[in-house]
Amino acid sequence: MTRVVRFLVRNWPLKLAAVVFASLLYGMLVVSQNERTINVSVPVSAINQPAGVVLLSNLDSVTQVKFFAPQDSPALDSSSFRATVDLSNVDPKVGRVLVPVHVEPLDDRVQVLEVRPSRINIDVDQLVSRSVPVEVDKGPVPSDLDVRAPVLSTDTVTVKGPASEVRRVDRAEARIQIDPSGIDFDRDVELIPVDALGNELAPVDVEPATVRVRVAVFTNRQTRPLPIKPNVTGTPAAGFEVSTVAVEPLLLSVEGDADQLAGLTSIDTAPISVSGATGNVSTTVGLALPSGVLSLGGDSVRVTIGIRQVTSTRTFSAGIVLNGARSDRVYSLSTDQVLVTLGGSIAQLDGLEGRSFSVQAAVGGLETGRHEVAVAANLPAGLTLVSASPPSVVVTVGLPPPSAAPSAAP
Repeated sequence: MTRVVRFLVRNWPLKLAAVVFASLLYGMLVVSQNERTINVSVPVSAINQPAGVVLLSNLDSVTQVKFFAPQDSPALDSSSFRATVDLSNVDPKVGRVLVPVHVEPLDDRVQVLEVRPSRINIDVDQLVSRSVPVEVDKGPVPSDLDVRAPVLSTDTVTVKGPASEVRRVDRAEARIQIDPSGIDFDRDVELIPVDALGNELAPVDVEPATVRVRVAVFTNRQTRPLPIKPNVTGTPAAGFEVSTVAVEPLLLSVEGDADQLAGLTSIDTAPISVSGATGNVSTTVGLALPSGVLSLGGDSVRVTIGIRQVTSTRTFSAGIVLNGARSDRVYSLSTDQVLVTLGGSIAQLDGLEGRSFSVQAAVGGLETGRHEVAVAANLPAGLTLVSASPPSVVVTVGLPPPSAAPSAAP
């Protein structure tokens, strides 16, 4: 037993080193059997891309992955990995930058050891925007057609994209084609960002992406002056009415094909509402021109609509009040009632209904005797005395009877 123990402990450091070395060799053998390298095509995607940074080119793909995986793991391919580049610290002013590629397996038991390429070059730029004019390219126009200048829904748009491309944009172009039959062009057209030579630029976005283009096309163009006809709609407030309608200018010249102008006698305006109005309405309004007819003197006119109160007349029975009567005179009238006809707004006349009403007869300064005195009415503003029947009354002025003499004392 002692001999065995002596054998085991003799040169024990050397024996321990041999055991450790053998274990390492075995571990390396196992690892080498589970370490694999495969050719793949894993697309690289960008993460943490700042809002002001834009990529100018497509990202390269990972072509080879070296990894460690357990023996019982399934076969791996391109779909087993995800490759990304982090753009959070990228300076867009640099232009081209070299960034590391990070590849992670979708199976947690797999460990990525090495990838190719481990770094890729990417082209970046600042994301900027600016306004540019909109222009229309009509293309070739048949010589027998008379084509007017395009009318656009907007004259400027915003282009947005890499600074290197946006600074080259000269205009946003709407490309149209005129129908040889002479039909007017009226539709939404896609806008294309182009440089000064007309070359399309990308990647540049246009906001809005389309513009409404209207182009009048004539085959037998004629012009004619026509009166403006305001289109007044609605009803003023109760008790009010339209009194006058004025338009400036009174006439406008229009152009169009002969057959389009043949049936026109006037130019309507867009509707002008006077609903509920209690005062004058003055507005600038557009023209309601038929399709294919254009105005040569502007697209709008000034319309002023006069609104007034509706007036009427009404007859009332009125008592007579003496104005200026003296206390030392006695007055008698040929009649104590007069029929008066008043004019004014319906609302004011309605306000007098059911109320006592009187007229005045001026008797101040009249001497005794018979006098014919005209009656007058003190009316609220807005009301007028149209007539009175009778228009005057006979006033008899007398002296009061003498007071009775005092009786003698008994």
